[in-house]
Amino acid sequence: MEIRIFPLAVKGDARGSLVAIEGNQDIPFDVRRIYYIYDTCPGVVRGKHAHIALKQLLICIHGTCTILLDDGTERVEVPLSRPDEGLFINSLVWREMKDFSSDAVLLVLASEHYDESDYIRKYDDFLEIAEKERARRQA
Repeated sequence: MEIRIFPLAVKGDARGSLVAIEGNQDIPFDVRRIYYIYDTCPGVVRGKHAHIALKQLLICIHGTCTILLDDGTERVEVPLSRPDEGLFINSLVWREMKDFSSDAVLLVLASEHYDESDYIRKYDDFLEIAEKERARRQA
């Protein structure tokens, strides 16, 4: 599985730091939705789904968390702890967000507006769809 961490340019001076992200320049999609996760209770796992078309960039802008990625053949855990790095998640990748520190804030930039029909919420359904897509690409 290809894991892509995007370094985000930090601008700043003696007053502090600033990170600006421009869609289709700093990241490989236009941003159509932004949300963030915070005050996550200990032991909670978020996500537990994949998307058919949507792509995301996850940035832990404060604290730490771990992202589990699964493409149907491989599972990888990626720790996030830097506000100047973004984890790119392509479509058809199962994701679970976990191990949030008590002060974690996870910012998510999404390529599409919210659309429930784009979600794959059952892992077995995801595996079936991912296998069909792999077979289609190999044909």
